[in-house]
Amino acid sequence: MSLGEDFRKYVCQTSDSPMGLEISEARGPWLYTSDGDRWLDLISGIGVVNIGHGRDEVLAAIQAQAERYLHTMVYGEFIMEPQVAYARALAQVLPGDIDNIFFTNSGTEAVEGAIKLARKFTGRQDILSFDDCYHGDTMGSLSCQSSDVYRRPFEPLVPGFSSLPWNDVRALEAITDRTAGVIIEPVQGEAGVRIPDDEFMQTLRRRTRETGALLIFDEVMTGFGRTGKLFAAEHWQIEPDIMVLAKALGGGLPLGAFAAPAAISQTLAQNPPLSHVTTFGGNPLCCAAGHASLRIILREGLPNRAQQIGARFVCELNDLARSFPALQVVRGLGCLIGIDFPDAGRTRRFVEACARERVIVGWTLHHSNVLRMAPPLVLTEDEITYALQVMRHALEQI
Repeated sequence: MSLGEDFRKYVCQTSDSPMGLEISEARGPWLYTSDGDRWLDLISGIGVVNIGHGRDEVLAAIQAQAERYLHTMVYGEFIMEPQVAYARALAQVLPGDIDNIFFTNSGTEAVEGAIKLARKFTGRQDILSFDDCYHGDTMGSLSCQSSDVYRRPFEPLVPGFSSLPWNDVRALEAITDRTAGVIIEPVQGEAGVRIPDDEFMQTLRRRTRETGALLIFDEVMTGFGRTGKLFAAEHWQIEPDIMVLAKALGGGLPLGAFAAPAAISQTLAQNPPLSHVTTFGGNPLCCAAGHASLRIILREGLPNRAQQIGARFVCELNDLARSFPALQVVRGLGCLIGIDFPDAGRTRRFVEACARERVIVGWTLHHSNVLRMAPPLVLTEDEITYALQVMRHALEQI
């Protein structure tokens, strides 16, 4: 059998038509395949490789740590320098008083931990989220979702969850003294890159403070420069009570985290102790890679670069929209960009036309007529020009 045949036989498939690219190498924004082609990656492995693929500094950090030790005991009795160093570095850049990091393996695990922390700290049960949100696929995270398409096959889900209308200030009155936590993506990714109004975000922060509910910012997609700030919370000058991180957190290796002020997070050590644990979360190899990635993001000013890249894409795509009516709406915050088409068919044809010219763009779970772009924050001007040329050709074909 070929590798592709083995891929389809032995690796669990979760879509009817996987792209099936056989990757041999990845550098910068480019993926190289075994047949000699190269592909421009404009989704960054779904928001993971903000710094681009194959950065030498990250690879060197991985190699150096691999030669020292891998797994020993992540949560327990042992102190591991890469984990402590990365937690300290994150505490220095996270908003407000957030200074205590619980590392996990993934974003959905971090969401689960944040939900448990909100319930345990407040002594309340109710968790609120927002329509069309996406916080992951494990049972607690899935319980946040409002979409029946993804909920129904797994019901009954965890009780105590409900969703509010997105960007509706009046709906925030549903936050009460029975609410343990409110979880929100500062920009909804799978819903089509929906950006909230300032009034909504400020009212949300005020309302959670009034009621004693904890405000949980899910920055799995929006963190680490993606939206033009190091964290999207900075756009509204909001200090969440808990932040959820993953994707770019690990520099390309699997790593998630939920973070809070120590006064909140210490509740996990009491009544009972070890009320939340993990075997592999905060693995020293992943922490070494993530720390190296954060240094690159800060040193190279990648949040500012994200603003520049995103502004050019949005401006020039809006110019194209004047000539191609199928391109209906273009919106974005930094390098997180949503493009609306009239229907799912034209969205699919656009994605396929880009793929024929070896440019990877993606779509969203909740809205099949919306295309999402989350390119690496290291694209050059020539690479942006190339991508836009391919998109023009794609629009001519749909």
